[in-house]
Amino acid sequence: MADADSSKPPSPATPPAEPKERLVTTEHKLQVGKKTLEYTATCGTIVLRDYTPNYDTKDGQPAKPDKATASFFFIAYTLKTKKPDDLSARPVTFSFNGGPGSSSVWLHLGLLGPQRVACDEFGHAPPPPYALVDNEHTLLTDSDLVFIDPVGTGHSRMAEGEKPNEFHAYQRDLDSVGEFIRLYLTRYGRWGSPKFLIGESYGTTRAAGLSLHLQDKHDIFLNGVMLVSLAIDMQTLSFDEGNELPYALFLPTYAATAWFHQALVPELQKQALADVIAAAEAFALGEYTAALMQGDRLAGAARDRIVSQLARFTGLGAEYLRQCDLRPGEFRYFKQLLRHRGQTVGRLDSRFIGQDRDDAGEHPEVDPFMNAVLGAYAVGINRVLRDTLKFEADAPYVVHAPVWDKWSWKGFENRYVNVGSSLRKAMQANPHLRLYVASGYYDLGTPHAAGDYTINHLGLRDGARERVQISYFEAGHMMYIHQPSLVRMAKEVRAFVKG
Repeated sequence: MADADSSKPPSPATPPAEPKERLVTTEHKLQVGKKTLEYTATCGTIVLRDYTPNYDTKDGQPAKPDKATASFFFIAYTLKTKKPDDLSARPVTFSFNGGPGSSSVWLHLGLLGPQRVACDEFGHAPPPPYALVDNEHTLLTDSDLVFIDPVGTGHSRMAEGEKPNEFHAYQRDLDSVGEFIRLYLTRYGRWGSPKFLIGESYGTTRAAGLSLHLQDKHDIFLNGVMLVSLAIDMQTLSFDEGNELPYALFLPTYAATAWFHQALVPELQKQALADVIAAAEAFALGEYTAALMQGDRLAGAARDRIVSQLARFTGLGAEYLRQCDLRPGEFRYFKQLLRHRGQTVGRLDSRFIGQDRDDAGEHPEVDPFMNAVLGAYAVGINRVLRDTLKFEADAPYVVHAPVWDKWSWKGFENRYVNVGSSLRKAMQANPHLRLYVASGYYDLGTPHAAGDYTINHLGLRDGARERVQISYFEAGHMMYIHQPSLVRMAKEVRAFVKG
């Protein structure tokens, strides 16, 4: 058999297929009290391109002009106005959730959108196939809404040939979400609108980073940032050897959880929740912090006193607290508090209880809170997309992509991630930027005391702290599933946007 003719040049590789844009627009009405909201919904994918100029070239043009990088999915609700000028002056709020790896479904169908997942006053969804109801608390009354699904979530996908780490990284995530916001403002004529961000959990990390990134990269100055379940300083949330912060900052939520499940000593159990939390905070930030700082030097009567107080506020036994060296970590707490009842408590909302195969071990099998809500929100978003918004796709809508353990933190090597400095710099550069923080008393993922510590250590000066509003709710990480919290939070968010 003859050899192939090596003199012929190799065939050029087939270039990657360009992603295509696909947008669907529908018209809707929603009754809110005596008012009828007429609005337009736009959902689908737009293509992000790399417009970054390479100023080292002779002509100043990018080396790869307009290269497609991703197909970015979003859902936007825009209230109809009588005059075009009315639309340009109307606020627009960009919303995203956390993970990293979560779609925007939670804030969309829990708090902000025109429809929400039906649940009872506590937050329990009905049995499958679940239900959706009109959301009389929607922020659409006071702001247009844009729900963003970062690349890899929802229907957002990277372009062919791109590598996952191009998007699954702190800075690259800011780059892509920031570019989408710039492109949306440009395409839909919203540069003249007051601009707001709302993020939840890791979405608060993203929002804090974007507050400065949008200023520095795109000259976009925000009117307000809303942070739901704060996660800006990871040192406050990381139970690592030698890091004592979380033990003190989780303690008030341990106390709230034990109070809710009737696991405190009678003296505390009969008190109001707010009083229990206040007492726990005083102990946690005072005696307990001082004791943790002493390490192995703490002994004798002083150690016994701390053990006694810890048992009083956590609902855990004194002997167990001695065994874990006065440092009950989060997963131990989920398993230990109600072990005698054969139950575990939820991480993201400790009001919810679960049951493992057996009652031994230090870690619960699952988070009972996620078991309670995930199915309802997954059904809800798929119904909204196909039935309400008429967006049909065979590809799955990814509610939560498992990318957390693959996430790149370039720029934070060998130290804890803390993006508080970005938020401080943004607020310093923009004296009109306001901040709203919402925390749940039963959130053991991002406890309220950790959020308070973070805000107190931003280094805000010259009255900037007066632009910060903090609210607490008797619910968990997604406090809006709790009906009384939903009502108050929606009212506060509307007032914040009206500002």
